[in-house]
Amino acid sequence: MPGKAWKFRDNISTDEISPGRYMSLRSNLPELAKHTLEDARSEFPSKVRPGDYIVAGKNFGMGSSREQAPLVIKMLGVRAVLASSFARIFYRNAINIGLPALVVNTPAINEGDELELDLSGGKVVNLTSGQELPFPRMSKTMEAILNEGGLLAYVEKYGDLLLA
Repeated sequence: MPGKAWKFRDNISTDEISPGRYMSLRSNLPELAKHTLEDARSEFPSKVRPGDYIVAGKNFGMGSSREQAPLVIKMLGVRAVLASSFARIFYRNAINIGLPALVVNTPAINEGDELELDLSGGKVVNLTSGQELPFPRMSKTMEAILNEGGLLAYVEKYGDLLLA
């Protein structure tokens, strides 16, 4: 399913993704999601659509280990976060909740480009430019976690992290 690219700069922090002033809403995640990335782009939480993509520069998700950050992105229906690089803890939290976080050549993507993700093929197709953007393949375990919708769903289904 194609989705629109939403471009963001380098060094987007978890506090910009899920602002600290709204952490009193962490027990009401749908309400918290309404404020996702509003400090970076005020229109984002109200205009993003299921299947759209966040496209960022370097070090996306830097800062605290705020686990709500990838969760509210996923709740908005974002298909994947594409960045030049990720903060390590954001990356692991995203995979663990079933949100693809992929290292891609993001300067090749423009605001509003229509994108399509081929996770098993290891590429993002920019339908606007016709360009295929490869990304490093994930381990089989990480890909299985994403395919099941996150670590908890994977463990509930298989009982552990061992792949047959």
